[in-house]
Amino acid sequence: MVEKVFEMTYDGIKKLQDELDNRKTTVAAEIAERLKEARALGDLSENSEYDDAKEAQAENEVRIMEIEAILKNARLIEDDEISRTKVTLGAQITIRDEETREEMEYILVGAKEEDIFSNKISSDSPVGAAIIGKKKGQIVDVHTPAGILRYKIVKIDKPS
Repeated sequence: MVEKVFEMTYDGIKKLQDELDNRKTTVAAEIAERLKEARALGDLSENSEYDDAKEAQAENEVRIMEIEAILKNARLIEDDEISRTKVTLGAQITIRDEETREEMEYILVGAKEEDIFSNKISSDSPVGAAIIGKKKGQIVDVHTPAGILRYKIVKIDKPS
């Protein structure tokens, strides 16, 4: 079976590596301490603290395996792959809503890096899918549940 390759920026890979390190050390140690304290309370059959700690431990282990699988199949988007003439993964894009004239700036990333609060949109999102491969000055129609939105690609750059 062919494993899915996750194209990621350097920042995205670094963030996952940092989370993995934190989960393997700090989070695991905190959970181990919670388990130790819960065991000290006695009867484990009706010990909610122990059950909560075991659940946290399982969730932490699942996330560790998830991150390791992503990193194993991650492919770094090299700086020279990011174009200034057409929208590619890793590019910083400024788009303008043609109705409201509001401009928005995003970095186009793969699905595993998407973080709308950091202005990182996925190439799988409606906007991302509509703009990938397009050039500066082009107008794209984005089909959303709310209707069709029209955006103009104002600027394409490499992230700073």
